[in-house]
Amino acid sequence: MKKLTIIIPSYNEEKNVRPFYQETVKYLADPDYAYELLYVNDGSRDATLAEIKAVAAEDPRVKYISFSRNFGKEAAMHAGLEHAIDSDAVIVIDCDLQQPPSLIPEMVKYHKEGYKIVYTKGRTRKNEPKLRALFANLYYRFYNSYADRPLDNGAKDFQLLDRVVIDAFLKIKDKNRFMKGIFSWVGYSRKCLEYDFIPRVHGKSSWSFKSLFRYGFNGMNQFSNVMMVLPAIGFLFGVLMLAANAVLFAFDIFTLDGFLIAVEINIVFLFLTLFTYGILYLLYQIRRQVLDRPHYLIEEISEDIDVE
Repeated sequence: MKKLTIIIPSYNEEKNVRPFYQETVKYLADPDYAYELLYVNDGSRDATLAEIKAVAAEDPRVKYISFSRNFGKEAAMHAGLEHAIDSDAVIVIDCDLQQPPSLIPEMVKYHKEGYKIVYTKGRTRKNEPKLRALFANLYYRFYNSYADRPLDNGAKDFQLLDRVVIDAFLKIKDKNRFMKGIFSWVGYSRKCLEYDFIPRVHGKSSWSFKSLFRYGFNGMNQFSNVMMVLPAIGFLFGVLMLAANAVLFAFDIFTLDGFLIAVEINIVFLFLTLFTYGILYLLYQIRRQVLDRPHYLIEEISEDIDVE
Protein backbone atom coordinates (compact mmCIF):
# COMPACT_ATOMS: atom_id res chain seq x y z
CA MET A 1 0.00 0.00 0.00
CA LYS A 2 1.29 3.44 -0.93
CA LYS A 3 1.35 6.35 1.48
CA LEU A 4 0.01 9.76 0.46
CA THR A 5 0.47 12.83 2.65
CA ILE A 6 -1.85 15.83 2.36
CA ILE A 7 0.26 18.92 3.17
CA ILE A 8 -1.87 21.82 4.40
CA PRO A 9 -0.13 25.21 4.85
CA SER A 10 -2.19 27.17 7.39
CA TYR A 11 -1.96 30.78 8.51
CA ASN A 12 -4.69 32.32 10.68
CA GLU A 13 -7.21 29.67 9.59
CA GLU A 14 -8.86 28.84 12.93
CA LYS A 15 -12.33 28.83 11.35
CA ASN A 16 -11.26 26.64 8.45
CA VAL A 17 -9.19 23.89 10.09
CA ARG A 18 -12.10 21.66 11.05
CA PRO A 19 -14.33 22.36 8.02
CA PHE A 20 -11.37 21.59 5.79
CA TYR A 21 -10.70 18.33 7.61
CA GLN A 22 -14.36 17.29 7.49
CA GLU A 23 -14.57 18.03 3.76
CA THR A 24 -11.25 16.43 2.84
CA VAL A 25 -11.65 13.08 4.61
CA LYS A 26 -14.69 12.39 2.43
CA TYR A 27 -12.33 11.87 -0.50
CA LEU A 28 -9.63 9.76 1.16
CA ALA A 29 -11.19 6.39 0.38
CA ASP A 30 -8.86 4.79 -2.16
CA PRO A 31 -7.91 1.37 -0.70
CA ASP A 32 -4.51 1.43 -2.42
CA TYR A 33 -3.35 4.43 -0.40
CA ALA A 34 -2.76 5.10 3.29
CA TYR A 35 -3.51 8.76 3.91
CA GLU A 36 -1.93 11.25 6.29
CA LEU A 37 -2.93 14.88 6.81
CA LEU A 38 -0.05 17.18 7.73
CA TYR A 39 -1.02 20.68 8.83
CA VAL A 40 1.82 23.22 8.78
CA ASN A 41 0.97 26.12 11.07
CA ASP A 42 2.86 29.09 9.66
CA GLY A 43 3.12 31.16 12.84
CA SER A 44 -0.60 31.88 13.08
CA ARG A 45 -1.68 34.58 15.53
CA ASP A 46 -5.12 33.12 16.19
CA ALA A 47 -6.26 29.72 17.48
CA THR A 48 -5.23 27.78 14.37
CA LEU A 49 -2.78 25.55 16.25
CA ALA A 50 -5.33 24.77 18.96
CA GLU A 51 -7.87 23.76 16.32
CA ILE A 52 -5.31 21.57 14.59
CA LYS A 53 -4.44 19.84 17.86
CA ALA A 54 -8.12 19.22 18.55
CA VAL A 55 -8.56 17.54 15.16
CA ALA A 56 -5.32 15.57 15.62
CA ALA A 57 -6.60 14.25 18.96
CA GLU A 58 -9.61 12.76 17.17
CA ASP A 59 -7.84 11.25 14.15
CA PRO A 60 -4.38 9.61 14.32
CA ARG A 61 -3.87 10.34 10.62
CA VAL A 62 -3.64 14.06 11.40
CA LYS A 63 -0.15 15.42 12.19
CA TYR A 64 1.14 18.95 12.52
CA ILE A 65 4.21 21.16 12.40
CA SER A 66 4.13 24.61 14.00
CA PHE A 67 6.65 27.32 13.13
CA SER A 68 8.24 29.69 15.63
CA ARG A 69 6.92 32.61 13.56
CA ASN A 70 5.43 33.35 10.16
CA PHE A 71 7.92 32.24 7.50
CA GLY A 72 5.53 32.27 4.54
CA LYS A 73 3.66 29.72 2.48
CA GLU A 74 6.71 28.65 0.48
CA ALA A 75 8.48 27.71 3.72
CA ALA A 76 5.38 25.84 4.94
CA MET A 77 5.28 23.81 1.74
CA HIS A 78 9.01 23.14 2.05
CA ALA A 79 8.60 21.89 5.62
CA GLY A 80 5.79 19.56 4.59
CA LEU A 81 7.88 18.08 1.78
CA GLU A 82 10.90 17.63 4.04
CA HIS A 83 8.85 15.78 6.64
CA ALA A 84 6.96 13.53 4.22
CA ILE A 85 9.90 11.17 4.46
CA ASP A 86 8.23 7.83 3.78
CA SER A 87 5.44 9.12 1.53
CA ASP A 88 5.12 7.84 -2.02
CA ALA A 89 3.37 11.06 -3.00
CA VAL A 90 2.04 14.26 -1.47
CA ILE A 91 -0.79 16.63 -2.25
CA VAL A 92 -0.33 20.29 -1.35
CA ILE A 93 -3.59 22.13 -0.72
CA ASP A 94 -4.61 25.32 1.08
CA CYS A 95 -6.67 25.22 4.25
CA ASP A 96 -9.18 27.88 3.16
CA LEU A 97 -11.35 25.53 1.03
CA GLN A 98 -10.86 27.70 -2.04
CA GLN A 99 -9.21 24.67 -3.62
CA PRO A 100 -11.62 21.71 -3.89
CA PRO A 101 -10.63 18.51 -2.02
CA SER A 102 -13.14 16.77 -4.32
CA LEU A 103 -10.36 16.70 -6.95
CA ILE A 104 -8.18 14.43 -4.80
CA PRO A 105 -9.61 11.12 -6.15
CA GLU A 106 -9.00 12.27 -9.72
CA MET A 107 -5.46 13.35 -8.85
CA VAL A 108 -4.81 9.94 -7.31
CA LYS A 109 -6.22 8.25 -10.41
CA TYR A 110 -3.74 10.04 -12.65
CA HIS A 111 -0.93 9.26 -10.22
CA LYS A 112 -1.78 5.58 -10.61
CA GLU A 113 -1.55 6.04 -14.37
CA GLY A 114 2.04 7.17 -13.97
CA TYR A 115 1.90 10.96 -13.89
CA LYS A 116 4.55 12.41 -11.56
CA ILE A 117 2.85 15.78 -11.17
CA VAL A 118 -0.88 16.42 -11.21
CA TYR A 119 -1.39 20.15 -10.88
CA THR A 120 -4.46 22.38 -10.96
CA LYS A 121 -5.43 25.72 -12.45
CA GLY A 122 -8.42 27.99 -12.40
CA ARG A 123 -10.72 27.42 -15.36
CA THR A 124 -11.45 31.13 -15.56
CA ARG A 125 -10.82 34.32 -13.59
CA LYS A 126 -14.28 35.81 -14.17
CA ASN A 127 -15.31 35.40 -10.52
CA GLU A 128 -12.05 36.71 -9.08
CA PRO A 129 -11.62 40.38 -8.08
CA LYS A 130 -11.26 42.20 -11.38
CA LEU A 131 -8.13 44.18 -10.54
CA ARG A 132 -6.34 41.12 -9.19
CA ALA A 133 -7.36 39.08 -12.25
CA LEU A 134 -6.07 41.83 -14.57
CA PHE A 135 -2.66 42.00 -12.90
CA ALA A 136 -2.42 38.20 -12.76
CA ASN A 137 -3.10 37.87 -16.49
CA LEU A 138 -0.52 40.54 -17.30
CA TYR A 139 2.03 38.92 -15.01
CA TYR A 140 1.70 35.45 -16.53
CA ARG A 141 1.96 36.89 -20.03
CA PHE A 142 5.11 38.80 -19.09
CA TYR A 143 6.59 35.85 -17.15
CA ASN A 144 6.05 33.37 -19.97
CA SER A 145 7.66 35.74 -22.46
CA TYR A 146 11.00 35.69 -20.63
CA ALA A 147 11.15 32.80 -18.15
CA ASP A 148 13.21 29.65 -18.67
CA ARG A 149 10.12 27.49 -18.22
CA PRO A 150 6.53 28.67 -18.83
CA LEU A 151 3.72 28.57 -16.29
CA ASP A 152 0.05 27.95 -17.00
CA ASN A 153 -1.98 31.10 -16.43
CA GLY A 154 -3.93 30.43 -13.26
CA ALA A 155 -1.76 27.53 -12.07
CA LYS A 156 -2.18 26.82 -8.36
CA ASP A 157 -0.01 25.32 -5.64
CA PHE A 158 -2.73 22.67 -5.25
CA GLN A 159 -0.99 19.68 -6.79
CA LEU A 160 0.06 16.07 -6.37
CA LEU A 161 3.80 15.36 -6.40
CA ASP A 162 5.31 11.92 -6.77
CA ARG A 163 8.24 10.80 -4.62
CA VAL A 164 10.69 11.34 -7.46
CA VAL A 165 9.60 14.99 -7.72
CA ILE A 166 9.90 15.49 -3.96
CA ASP A 167 13.44 14.11 -3.98
CA ALA A 168 14.36 16.34 -6.92
CA PHE A 169 12.94 19.37 -5.11
CA LEU A 170 14.88 18.62 -1.92
CA LYS A 171 18.14 18.65 -3.89
CA ILE A 172 17.59 22.29 -4.83
CA LYS A 173 19.44 24.57 -2.41
CA ASP A 174 17.97 27.93 -3.43
CA LYS A 175 17.16 30.09 -0.41
CA ASN A 176 14.66 32.20 -2.30
CA ARG A 177 11.91 29.79 -3.35
CA PHE A 178 9.29 30.24 -6.06
CA MET A 179 7.53 26.88 -5.89
CA LYS A 180 5.50 27.18 -9.08
CA GLY A 181 8.63 27.91 -11.05
CA ILE A 182 10.60 25.12 -9.38
CA PHE A 183 7.98 22.45 -10.07
CA SER A 184 7.81 23.60 -13.67
CA TRP A 185 11.60 23.58 -13.94
CA VAL A 186 12.08 20.00 -12.67
CA GLY A 187 10.04 18.62 -15.56
CA TYR A 188 8.56 15.07 -15.33
CA SER A 189 5.25 13.89 -16.75
CA ARG A 190 2.35 16.06 -15.67
CA LYS A 191 -1.41 16.35 -15.91
CA CYS A 192 -3.50 19.48 -15.45
CA LEU A 193 -6.94 19.58 -13.81
CA GLU A 194 -9.15 22.66 -13.94
CA TYR A 195 -11.72 23.99 -11.49
CA ASP A 196 -13.86 27.09 -11.06
CA PHE A 197 -12.98 29.85 -8.64
CA ILE A 198 -14.34 29.18 -5.13
CA PRO A 199 -14.90 32.21 -2.86
CA ARG A 200 -13.57 32.11 0.69
CA VAL A 201 -16.23 31.44 3.34
CA HIS A 202 -14.31 32.07 6.58
CA GLY A 203 -11.57 34.56 7.34
CA LYS A 204 -9.68 36.66 4.82
CA SER A 205 -6.72 36.07 2.56
CA SER A 206 -3.28 36.89 3.94
CA TRP A 207 -2.12 37.83 0.44
CA SER A 208 -1.98 41.62 0.10
CA PHE A 209 -1.15 43.42 -3.14
CA LYS A 210 2.32 44.09 -1.72
CA SER A 211 2.97 40.45 -0.88
CA LEU A 212 1.67 39.31 -4.28
CA PHE A 213 3.94 41.81 -6.02
CA ARG A 214 6.96 40.63 -4.03
CA TYR A 215 6.06 37.00 -4.74
CA GLY A 216 5.78 37.64 -8.48
CA PHE A 217 8.94 39.75 -8.55
CA ASN A 218 10.92 36.99 -6.83
CA GLY A 219 9.59 34.44 -9.28
CA MET A 220 10.59 36.53 -12.26
CA ASN A 221 14.10 37.05 -10.87
CA GLN A 222 14.58 33.37 -10.11
CA PHE A 223 13.73 32.04 -13.54
CA SER A 224 14.77 34.81 -15.93
CA ASN A 225 17.33 37.61 -16.22
CA VAL A 226 14.81 40.05 -17.65
CA MET A 227 14.97 42.35 -14.61
CA MET A 228 18.60 43.11 -15.44
CA VAL A 229 18.58 42.77 -19.23
CA LEU A 230 15.68 45.15 -19.94
CA PRO A 231 17.06 48.03 -17.82
CA ALA A 232 20.49 47.52 -19.41
CA ILE A 233 18.98 47.67 -22.89
CA GLY A 234 17.00 50.78 -21.95
CA PHE A 235 20.13 52.43 -20.55
CA LEU A 236 22.13 51.69 -23.71
CA PHE A 237 19.25 52.94 -25.86
CA GLY A 238 19.19 56.22 -23.93
CA VAL A 239 22.97 56.62 -24.26
CA LEU A 240 22.76 56.00 -28.01
CA MET A 241 20.02 58.63 -28.31
CA LEU A 242 22.22 61.18 -26.54
CA ALA A 243 25.24 60.22 -28.63
CA ALA A 244 23.26 60.53 -31.86
CA ASN A 245 21.98 63.96 -30.87
CA ALA A 246 25.51 65.06 -29.95
CA VAL A 247 26.80 64.00 -33.37
CA LEU A 248 23.96 65.77 -35.17
CA PHE A 249 24.57 68.90 -33.13
CA ALA A 250 28.34 68.77 -33.70
CA PHE A 251 27.87 68.67 -37.45
CA ASP A 252 25.29 71.45 -37.23
CA ILE A 253 22.58 69.25 -38.74
CA PHE A 254 19.94 70.61 -36.38
CA THR A 255 19.66 72.61 -33.18
CA LEU A 256 19.07 70.58 -30.05
CA ASP A 257 15.83 71.08 -28.19
CA GLY A 258 16.36 71.51 -24.44
CA PHE A 259 13.21 69.62 -23.51
CA LEU A 260 14.18 66.66 -25.72
CA ILE A 261 17.62 66.49 -24.14
CA ALA A 262 16.09 66.57 -20.66
CA VAL A 263 13.77 63.70 -21.55
CA GLU A 264 16.64 61.63 -22.92
CA ILE A 265 18.79 62.27 -19.85
CA ASN A 266 15.91 61.23 -17.61
CA ILE A 267 15.47 58.03 -19.63
CA VAL A 268 19.16 57.22 -19.21
CA PHE A 269 19.09 57.77 -15.45
CA LEU A 270 15.80 55.89 -15.05
CA PHE A 271 17.13 52.75 -16.68
CA LEU A 272 20.50 53.17 -14.98
CA THR A 273 18.69 53.26 -11.64
CA LEU A 274 16.69 50.14 -12.53
CA PHE A 275 19.85 48.34 -13.63
CA THR A 276 21.61 49.33 -10.41
CA TYR A 277 18.65 48.08 -8.41
CA GLY A 278 18.88 44.77 -10.27
CA ILE A 279 22.56 44.48 -9.32
CA LEU A 280 21.81 45.28 -5.67
CA TYR A 281 18.97 42.75 -5.62
CA LEU A 282 21.30 40.12 -7.07
CA LEU A 283 23.90 40.90 -4.39
CA TYR A 284 21.19 40.60 -1.73
CA GLN A 285 20.23 37.15 -3.02
CA ILE A 286 23.88 36.08 -3.05
CA ARG A 287 24.27 37.29 0.54
CA ARG A 288 21.12 35.41 1.53
CA GLN A 289 22.46 32.24 -0.09
CA VAL A 290 25.86 32.58 1.62
CA LEU A 291 24.34 33.19 5.06
CA ASP A 292 22.57 29.83 4.67
CA ARG A 293 19.87 30.50 7.24
CA PRO A 294 17.20 27.79 7.56
CA HIS A 295 13.99 28.19 5.58
CA TYR A 296 11.97 27.85 8.80
CA LEU A 297 12.22 27.09 12.52
CA ILE A 298 9.90 24.62 14.22
CA GLU A 299 8.50 25.45 17.64
CA GLU A 300 6.28 22.40 18.03
CA ILE A 301 5.73 19.16 16.14
CA SER A 302 3.55 16.07 16.49
CA GLU A 303 5.25 13.42 18.60
CA ASP A 304 4.58 10.68 16.06
CA ILE A 305 5.58 12.60 12.94
CA ASP A 306 8.27 11.23 10.65
CA VAL A 307 11.62 12.96 11.19
CA GLU A 308 15.06 12.38 9.73
